[in-house]
Amino acid sequence: MDTRRGRSIEVDFFRGVVLIVIVLDHIPGSTLSHLMLHTYALCDSAEVFVFLGGYASAAAYTAVLAGRGESAAKMRFVWRCWEIYRAYLLTAVLTLLSGAVLAQLHLNPPMVDLSGWQPFVVQPLRAAFDIAVLRRQPYLSSVLPMYVVFALCVPFVVPLARRSSLAALGLSVSIWALARPLAGLFSIDDVADWAFNPFAWQLMFVLGILCRVQPVSERFHATRTARWFTRAAVVAVLAFAIVKLFVLTQPLPGVLKQNLSVERVINFVVIAWLAAQFVRQGHVARLAERLPAVVTVGRTGLVCFVAGTLVSLIVDTATPHTFHGFRGTLVGLGGDLVAIGLVLMIARGWNDWKGQPQRTAANGAGYG
Repeated sequence: MDTRRGRSIEVDFFRGVVLIVIVLDHIPGSTLSHLMLHTYALCDSAEVFVFLGGYASAAAYTAVLAGRGESAAKMRFVWRCWEIYRAYLLTAVLTLLSGAVLAQLHLNPPMVDLSGWQPFVVQPLRAAFDIAVLRRQPYLSSVLPMYVVFALCVPFVVPLARRSSLAALGLSVSIWALARPLAGLFSIDDVADWAFNPFAWQLMFVLGILCRVQPVSERFHATRTARWFTRAAVVAVLAFAIVKLFVLTQPLPGVLKQNLSVERVINFVVIAWLAAQFVRQGHVARLAERLPAVVTVGRTGLVCFVAGTLVSLIVDTATPHTFHGFRGTLVGLGGDLVAIGLVLMIARGWNDWKGQPQRTAANGAGYG
């Protein structure tokens, strides 16, 4: 990644792609979702999303630290924590309201079940309290609660990572190894309640932070060892793809994703290494410059994530599910194109409303 101070057009591009992929992955009839990372790897867009969140958080913290001092940097992330919590509540409300509307109109029963509307109706006050205290997260809001925790930890993790990458990584790996008992201790070990164990997924976030504040040097990238790493990564990626396509043909237990299993971590790391090589060679930056709308999605990440939940629900409900074969593929592809177009329009509209320039320099300061 771009290690210069400020934000990276490559990171914004990757974030934009991942946000669009998340929308498509949550449309059951999507055609393009069958071409996404989860089809060919044991990891998926969630790892990429959390990793890039750590990278962007480290960039934001160091930028504010350099410009306004430590106190301002810490307060920036206290405020960010509140922003994410509000986004979580809004996403939860939108999910429940969508479920209520669909139930009232007798549309899309599977999505009504996923929304959590039926349990909410039975005990609305108790359910609302559980949602407010992060005990239960309706459907697509489930990734945001751990970000609330991560935002609070940034002022402690980034300085530690800057002082000693080994200490930060060692602490993170230790917490990851103890993630399941820690989750049980805090009563968040039920997949139905916490889809993402924050004690496990903090490893992805910390890896993103480390890649920002302690990047691999260009000197190392030029060595024979780095070239061997690249060759090994190619072999590993192909091996994981073969296993996923031809061996593990049935859905894997949800607990593996919830607790970030070791094979998911390894698969992500080798993919990230190869992606970093494309970034170093300038291919990603050139692609990002040709697709500024996707970069805009990455720069309005939280807004697009929240709005994307509605886009997924609306497109899935509006897309006919009675077609099969080639016709069904075309219908699903049409829904995908509508969803992508809506996300791009939302990002553009928000960007224009906020008065932000659509194109900024690759190393412009900021945090989306």
